[in-house]
Amino acid sequence: MNGQVLLIEDEPNIIEAIKFILAREGWQVFSHSNGETAVQTVRDRAPDVVILDAMLPGRSGFEILRELREDATFASLPILMLTARGQNKDREMAERAGASRFMTKPFSNAEVLDAVRSLSGT
Repeated sequence: MNGQVLLIEDEPNIIEAIKFILAREGWQVFSHSNGETAVQTVRDRAPDVVILDAMLPGRSGFEILRELREDATFASLPILMLTARGQNKDREMAERAGASRFMTKPFSNAEVLDAVRSLSGT
């Protein structure tokens, strides 16, 4: 067992794909799709890695990321930010908000797996 990943994403096909890729490698994957309750879900689950979509219903991933980084408990939590828009300004916003790593959609299975492995140190 590698650890626990919390996937905060609202697109069912992406949730299924990432869950499949990571579970096959021994990760325990939980998903959450509501931006308004995402921070509380991170607090409740205390995952080893978070994969966070930039655009969520209720609240943006950037706001969620900033709130997590303001909490000392989650200041060093590895967070992979996903976005459908790969413009530089999105990457810069993610970096400023405290993303550990940034990935644009569509992505390959290998990219996701490599990112989670490197963020978790496994």
